[in-house]
Amino acid sequence: MLQPNIDFRGRVWRALAGLGFAIASGSAWPHSQIAAGVFGVIAAFLLFEASRGWCAARACKIKTPF
Repeated sequence: MLQPNIDFRGRVWRALAGLGFAIASGSAWPHSQIAAGVFGVIAAFLLFEASRGWCAARACKIKTPF
C-alpha cells in the first residue's frame, strides 16, 4: 500500500522538516497548546513519511521538488 516513492534526499528533507516542527511544537506549548498540537501532528506525519520513504503528495500525483 505505502510503496516508497521518494529517494534518500527527500527522506532527509522530510526528517529535517519533521524535527523542525517538533522543536516548534515544544516552543509553542507555553503560548498555545492548539498550535503546539498542530505542529506536533505535522511533525509526526513528516517523520512517518521520512521513515517509510513515502510522500502523500507524490502518491496523489503532485510533483514535489525533493
